[in-house]
Amino acid sequence: MTTLHASLRPSSPDFGDNLAVYAGLREQHARLRETAIAGGGEKARERHLARGKLPARTRVNALLDPGTPFMEIGQLAGHRLYEDPTPSAGIVTGVGMVSGTPCMVMANDATVKGGTYYPATIKKQIRAQAIARENGLVCIYLVDSGGAYLPMQEDIFPDEHHFGRIFRNIAEMSALGIKQVAAVMGSCTAGGAYIPAMCDETVIVKDHGTIFLGGPQLVRAATGAIVDAETLGGADVHTRLSGVADHYAANDRHALDIVRAIVGRPARHAAVAPPRPVREPLYSPEELPGLIPANAKHPIPAREILARLMDGSELHPYRERYGTTLICGTGSIGGYPVGVLINDGVLFRESAQKAANFIELCCQSAIPLVFLHNISGFMVGVEYEQGGIAKDGAKMVNAVATARVPKFSVIVGGSYGAGNYAMCGRAFGPRLMAMWPNARTSVMGGEQAATVLALVREEQLAAKGETLGNAEAFKQPIRDHYAAHGTAFHAASRLWVDAVIDPADTRQWLTLGLALAHGAPAQDTRFGIFRM
Repeated sequence: MTTLHASLRPSSPDFGDNLAVYAGLREQHARLRETAIAGGGEKARERHLARGKLPARTRVNALLDPGTPFMEIGQLAGHRLYEDPTPSAGIVTGVGMVSGTPCMVMANDATVKGGTYYPATIKKQIRAQAIARENGLVCIYLVDSGGAYLPMQEDIFPDEHHFGRIFRNIAEMSALGIKQVAAVMGSCTAGGAYIPAMCDETVIVKDHGTIFLGGPQLVRAATGAIVDAETLGGADVHTRLSGVADHYAANDRHALDIVRAIVGRPARHAAVAPPRPVREPLYSPEELPGLIPANAKHPIPAREILARLMDGSELHPYRERYGTTLICGTGSIGGYPVGVLINDGVLFRESAQKAANFIELCCQSAIPLVFLHNISGFMVGVEYEQGGIAKDGAKMVNAVATARVPKFSVIVGGSYGAGNYAMCGRAFGPRLMAMWPNARTSVMGGEQAATVLALVREEQLAAKGETLGNAEAFKQPIRDHYAAHGTAFHAASRLWVDAVIDPADTRQWLTLGLALAHGAPAQDTRFGIFRM
């Protein structure tokens, strides 16, 4: 194994400057997290508590095994996405331990618009279910929702990845033997009623939990009958008469105790210990924020990142002297074997070929892949196009797409265009994907986009015998748009990534993901045709 020697130490004069710039991003991240955690605000929370109900995050904390971590998914989803504030998209989702079993927990936050489903809410829950399916995680639904947000019904109801997909996923995971458990702790209306109705087992809370396809208002509108929610679909009705629910709970905490007991039956998906001894890096992960350059145009030192992530700061390199703008190698993180790909420059033909071969080797040995993005894209120009860079880039993309070992992506710097695809961007199925607060992603950099569009506009005007005039005035709005829409926080609000993580937490975040994947069933890889 090769030890990755780190030359950048806290005594370096640049280190402090870097941290000073990063401090602003860390503060912004902290503010956004506080907003997400606060849910619908203090007044909504007080109303919720006055009804004798626990807030969503309190429910999650009470459900989890004491002292165990909770890997939250999509915490910043919904941020500035709609006219109305929708912190965390109105639902808390994440992976935690319940009765010694790793579970995906999905808890509606009724303080946010009554827990109604916006498009981002649905997208987030479907993403959580996808993670659960890939990793064989028990699903726990803590239901407290008014159903679909009706003013946006066309973006919620009919399409392939809209509301119905949640119910389809429940049915398919149950068929795969992945346990589905619901606790109805508030309203569960209209299509949302199918969540508890389709789960393997369902708990409902006295006086608070209700399940009905048509609520009292709809019943009155459709039939003229006046009926209260408890008579129509309360806990007594569904545990004594209809059989829609299986367990009657006196209150929220009683319901959570019942859920813990259900999950605690002989577990099929217990956590698996790492196969190798855990060795801390020689250099502290706490130093990672100091590696982010104060000037975003300066490179992030790839080997220094690895020295603070890899067990023992060790990496067995693959083709170390070939395709040097992409570092590939094997080692371990948190005791779990990994194959790592990290950018150290633009992608050339050689680096793309190297990546495709390295991915083949990792799949052959069932080694998970970790992609650390800092990539502007593939090299462009006449020489490279004539040399077939599109063909060689396609080999890498093909290998990434078809690899069936667990894949994890972290954007540590930039991730642009086809470089994002080649480094296992969201479209290529990473089991988990995160960004550092400084990271950016878009189809290309803002300056490049502005220049390209200006050149296109100049050609269009020239064909009419006209000129562009003030090119800078044309370019600046494009730069501003890309600057605003390429940030990690913008990506996280739209669930393009699962989380924004502090660089210092990257090793722990990857370790948790690798632990989940290690206990999941292995899949065989079959590659497509590699064009020669």
